Amino acid sequence: MSQPQFWDDPETAQEHIGRANELREWIEPVRELSAGLDDARVLIQLAEEEENPEDSTGELSAELEKLAGQLDGLELKRMLGGPNDKKSAIISINAGAGGTEACDWADMLLRMYKRWAENHGFRVKILDLLPGDAAGIKNVTALVCGDYSYGYLKAEKGVHRLVRISPFDANKRRHTSFASVDVSPEIEDDVQVEIDEKDLRIDTFRSSGPGGQHVNVTDSAVRITHIPSGIVVRCQNERSQHRNKATATKILRSRLYQHEMRRREEELKKELGEKMEIAWGSQIRSYVFQPYTMVKDHRTKAETSNVGAVMDGDLDLFIHCYLKQFS
Repeated sequence: MSQPQFWDDPETAQEHIGRANELREWIEPVRELSAGLDDARVLIQLAEEEENPEDSTGELSAELEKLAGQLDGLELKRMLGGPNDKKSAIISINAGAGGTEACDWADMLLRMYKRWAENHGFRVKILDLLPGDAAGIKNVTALVCGDYSYGYLKAEKGVHRLVRISPFDANKRRHTSFASVDVSPEIEDDVQVEIDEKDLRIDTFRSSGPGGQHVNVTDSAVRITHIPSGIVVRCQNERSQHRNKATATKILRSRLYQHEMRRREEELKKELGEKMEIAWGSQIRSYVFQPYTMVKDHRTKAETSNVGAVMDGDLDLFIHCYLKQFS
């Protein structure tokens, strides 16, 4: 970068700068950790030389706790080293069978992920939302903007199961509801995803719903069907048909990219004669509200009885356990 001819090729120069920045993101924390370890060694030596070493143990404990936190941060960063982990995430939630119960559960999951995103400094933008007939939502697609949001949220792919006494049941019976969550990385325009216009069916329609921030009142909503794969995407939250189509196309690119990645993984597993560690669409987590409280991840066996905190977005236990086990 210090060479006089560095900017002769601006595109290559930007690639080098991006790579250098990625390396600095690793090098600087490692240097800080190394310096902290040297400081801890000095504190240990001082404690050994003092007549009352207890006087130094408090400072030493604080320093070691700080270093442990830095080391955990580096380990988590290593787990988020996938090719798409640094990208923003497109998350889709679909209510399963069960009518109003399932729609309400899908709405609860959307709120949970919104809270999680807020707690981590991410921004959530609703791209498409179809309300339930009586309550909740049938399906929703949202963009979670921020570095590594996909790396974290990929842990949430699968079917989520709720067990509770239904607020919609006059007899106060216990109900089980399901909702599926799909997560894909936001694919930039420079990533090549083949989309043949002949394979697309594009429909326009009036936005539906009870009104409010999620719905427009013009005939601007767009639905794109990719005929070969059967993937259907919609967008109705932008103010113009053109912008809705552009956003829907971007979602389609991300879904097709993820579809191809899944196909390759399945082929690789078949060649190796192994089962998939995590089957697509399989139940991954149960949320039990009654007769006891528990949230349990069936892949990692991580669990907690603090259901309220989880529904308020405290998902780090499950996300970190998933990353440690599968990254």
